[in-house]
Amino acid sequence: MELRWLEDFIVLAETRHFSRAADLQNVTQPTFSRRIKLLEESMGTTLINRQTLPLSLTPAGEEFLILCKQVTERVRLTRERLQNLAQENTQRVRLAAPQSLMTYFVPGWLAAHGWQQQVEPYLRATSWLIEDYFQGLERGEVDLALCYWPESRTTLELDMSGLRYVLIGEERLIPVSAVDDAGKARFALPGQKRQPLPHIAYHPSGLIAATLQAHWARSRQEVHLTTLNENVQTSNIRELVQQGYGLGWLPWRTVRQALERGELTRAGDQRWDVPLSLRLYFRQDSRHPSLHGLLAQLQERSHAPTR
Repeated sequence: MELRWLEDFIVLAETRHFSRAADLQNVTQPTFSRRIKLLEESMGTTLINRQTLPLSLTPAGEEFLILCKQVTERVRLTRERLQNLAQENTQRVRLAAPQSLMTYFVPGWLAAHGWQQQVEPYLRATSWLIEDYFQGLERGEVDLALCYWPESRTTLELDMSGLRYVLIGEERLIPVSAVDDAGKARFALPGQKRQPLPHIAYHPSGLIAATLQAHWARSRQEVHLTTLNENVQTSNIRELVQQGYGLGWLPWRTVRQALERGELTRAGDQRWDVPLSLRLYFRQDSRHPSLHGLLAQLQERSHAPTR
């Protein structure tokens, strides 16, 4: 049974005339009559009394007419609601961010600004590398890209033409390790040349890996590491570190509670910490109807300049 058959029946019940009903439904009379016949066959009973002029409904037809009106009205309302939802979704600002920020920063940040309904976290981006975020902005896949950013220069070259950003927070990478039986770090920096420390590392093409390399190059003390594993997502690094496979540098927000509970401990003092900022990137020429209004609110509330 098709929805248009129900609509045909309602029109026929209103006009009581096959020819006029067919015209209103923009079909030929034979086609219209055939659809009414198929409807009756589907219901297993006669719905139209064709012996009267004008046509009349059988008792079953009168009962069925009530159902037809209820169903078609419900479908109409549902269709309108779905169209409104689709329109609302197209108006929402899509935000890309690494998994760690999406988990430990974005929910509270959106709630603080009351933007839960206006900003849609784009979960496909949680495993992107830094270049993917900028390319996502370029092709319009996302409207905002929230990224960790080093305070010092790195060797990683990125094309950021046409992009601007707002500073919205700070973070720092800290070296952490699982604890031994005495409650001390199982792996402690800086390690030894003959016995390098096992390192659970970030993807070598990512910004965090480049940031750590630059930080170690500037350090007065040499670090001795051997990479056991490389990951894009912070959660994977944290899991391997917590299981005691090696040490790793993790955002403070992601390990704060584990440090407080004694599940992890620092693998080195603050000399090994790497300061980061949180940059919210966007395309200056974006035509999203809501984006620039949100950015204006952000700058007004936080007094953070656009750069």
